[in-house]
Amino acid sequence: MTPPPRKVRADAQRNREAVLAAAERLFSERGEPDRVSMDDIAAAAGVGKGTLFRRFGDRVGLVKALVERRTEQLRADVVSGPPPLGPGAPADERVLALLDATLRLKLDTRPLMLALESAGSGSPYRNDTYALWHGELTALLTAARGARDAEFLAHALLAAVRSDLIEHLSANGTSPERIREGVAALARAVLAGQAA
Repeated sequence: MTPPPRKVRADAQRNREAVLAAAERLFSERGEPDRVSMDDIAAAAGVGKGTLFRRFGDRVGLVKALVERRTEQLRADVVSGPPPLGPGAPADERVLALLDATLRLKLDTRPLMLALESAGSGSPYRNDTYALWHGELTALLTAARGARDAEFLAHALLAAVRSDLIEHLSANGTSPERIREGVAALARAVLAGQAA
């Protein structure tokens, strides 16, 4: 018999929230997670460095926790939210909504997303968040146009919202709105392709 999950102590939860708030503020102020040391975060949060490392492991673990916190609502909306992102909408509308929501999240959290995607053993494909969105998008593409090539097309569409591409386009003067329009046009072209 599996024991019930341990309840998080109130002080541990407060420390966690203080660390996440301090990390988010410092990352935002300095522009990238690599410019913030774990010592800086511990001091700003008012916790010992040991507490920080025990709870998050390293800077990547901390970035991952921040990203997970930011994606909780998006996950909930995909699983049980209202249309067009939630289950009540047609699959093709949900594909467009999921890509747009993912892109907006990445635009809003550019340094964090770039750091997380770069941290997956040098590959953005080796993190839990990517696997989650790839699985969702594959299922929606299968429903919208059939199973043929759905897995590959999900990878290709997610490549259009990779953080390094967003960073490149933004640095070259492409507006967020133009990026969103381009991703939507690509998704519509994929959805208009021959169904299996």
